[in-house]
Amino acid sequence: MKLTFFIILIAFYAHAQMDSARALPLVGVSFGGQLPGGDLEQRFGPNLSAGGAFMYKTKKNWLLGVDANYMFGRNVKEDVLVNLKTVTGSVIDNDGFPADLRITERGIGVHVIGGKVFKFFSRNPNSGLMVTVGAGYLQHKINLYDAQQRIAAIKGELRYGYDRLTLGFSTSQFVGYLYLSENRLLNFYFGVETVQAFSKSLRKLNYDTGLTDTKQRLDLLYGLKFGWILPLYKKRPKEFYTD
Repeated sequence: MKLTFFIILIAFYAHAQMDSARALPLVGVSFGGQLPGGDLEQRFGPNLSAGGAFMYKTKKNWLLGVDANYMFGRNVKEDVLVNLKTVTGSVIDNDGFPADLRITERGIGVHVIGGKVFKFFSRNPNSGLMVTVGAGYLQHKINLYDAQQRIAAIKGELRYGYDRLTLGFSTSQFVGYLYLSENRLLNFYFGVETVQAFSKSLRKLNYDTGLTDTKQRLDLLYGLKFGWILPLYKKRPKEFYTD
């Protein structure tokens, strides 16, 4: 009789644990793709992003944390080296040969985020619709990589006149789904993210145009994001029994 009561008590406790939301630190890594909008669309095409996040989820399913992403891509629309190109479209190196020059997109976005997990489409109280908003900064530039270091016009600090380094305050929004499994083995999130940056150039002069760039920009990003989550569960205290 006592054994039966004990088994029922353990089962009830386990069921209660599954039915209750937990306060958890969450560490995540993410990967996604983005489409540019606004002024950013004039400079770049679609890009990829990779990053990480640290969030804390309360027992009420509120979220607070920091999210950082690194953007990269090869779709550069703005031709900043047009004045250095020949009629065939090549940039010539110091020896008079076509240079091995790679032009890519690079960017960084960091946001402090807050939000909530709503218990929709899930029996697990730690999973559900995930909604966050954030504020921080977005930086991007045109990356010029001279593989053989043979182009004098963009050597060293001279490349700063062509890279269009841009920085500004940004906001972000994410709507998706967070899944934290009851067995702690499978934890992830996915959804749609948007970013709006109010930015401007950090360079005093653009060498290709010979003009200063004082334009206030509105850079937009629309993307899909998928991330793996590592919940940092507290270790259960060890129990010691003595005779």
